[in-house]
Amino acid sequence: MTDSKRRKGLMAASALLGGVLVLTACSGSDDKASGSGESAQSQADAAAAKKSSKADITITPKDGSDNASINNSAAVTVSKGTLTGVTMTTADGTAVAGALSADKTSWKPDAQLERSTTYKVAAEAKDSAGLVAHENASFTTVSPTNSFIGTFTPEDGSTVGVGMPVSINFDKQITNKAAVQKGITVTSSSGQEVVCHWFSTQRMDCRPEDYWKENSTVTLKLALDGVEGASGVYGVQQKTVTFHIGRNQVSYVDAKTKEMKVTEDGKTIKTIPISAGSPEHTTYEGIMVMSEKYKQTRMNGTTVGFTDNDGKAEYDIKDVPHAIRLTSSGTFLHGNYWGAKSVFGAVNTSHGCVGLSDTKGANDTTTPAYWMYTHSIIGDVVVVSHTGDKTVAPDNGLNGWNMNWTEWKAGSAV
Repeated sequence: MTDSKRRKGLMAASALLGGVLVLTACSGSDDKASGSGESAQSQADAAAAKKSSKADITITPKDGSDNASINNSAAVTVSKGTLTGVTMTTADGTAVAGALSADKTSWKPDAQLERSTTYKVAAEAKDSAGLVAHENASFTTVSPTNSFIGTFTPEDGSTVGVGMPVSINFDKQITNKAAVQKGITVTSSSGQEVVCHWFSTQRMDCRPEDYWKENSTVTLKLALDGVEGASGVYGVQQKTVTFHIGRNQVSYVDAKTKEMKVTEDGKTIKTIPISAGSPEHTTYEGIMVMSEKYKQTRMNGTTVGFTDNDGKAEYDIKDVPHAIRLTSSGTFLHGNYWGAKSVFGAVNTSHGCVGLSDTKGANDTTTPAYWMYTHSIIGDVVVVSHTGDKTVAPDNGLNGWNMNWTEWKAGSAV
């Protein structure tokens, strides 16, 4: 091999080795760069973590929820921090008032929410380092179609007579009666046992075995929020109601003697002449509870089926004075100014009501009807006898007292 060829070979080898060295150097450089990148990312993550708020905000119901409760479902809470701001609005932007707790760790709306409404919640909180956290959610409350409510009587804070039951009428048919009844409790300061009775899928009344003890206090608690009353239909009420039982007034109407004896705490305080239903239109017998009072009201025969052959009402009196309802079907204890004074205590002439002598205008304070009206309260008891008619149905008005205790308890779902 000549020297020139040897030199060329060495140069080629050198070039090859140089290339290898370059490649190796490049490879080594990549490894070092990669390692530096991972270290930088880790440092960035650590720095970001140090700068993130530790405050942990929770909004209920969860974002996207539907059929949410209108009572207690809406709330914002925070751990490891304090709330600095919460806004709640409806879908159209209407603000919902609410309040922070004293320690600023929770927030709730001031009032019950509306059904079938979408709400948006935005919350902000700070941790001990002053770092801010945010959370947002949107939910929709239960619709009227998928919920039920119960309309109850008597009213909260009212004073009623000893015969007043707790009566609840539901706006949907209740098929899961046991679940709903378990969500309703009625207690008395007298210690009397109270049992509820279902008259239908939409009405439940509650009472003790005997009349309420006078001067006692009765408490009704509705814990129906979220209770499934029927398939896909949930309760929305959460409420406590109290009412007071007044003096024990029970009046006894005797259609045979045509008198009414009014008793208080078992003693007769007044005897009033009456005119009950005529032989053609007898008055129901049985125990009846006063459910409504009107100083004056209109009574039209067509509303209760009393019409002439021409279809017109047998009577239409636009100003019946001192009217007290005894049944939902139209039996009243009321004043009568159009009848002769001589009929009271002597003849039964009405279409089924119990009439007392009165004066047109309902302002004559000397009449028996005025006295009875002013001495009566909703829930007082009227017991009617000797009319020749049947006993009033227990669900015709607030008249469940016409059912004995065994029958009453048999209507309970629990």
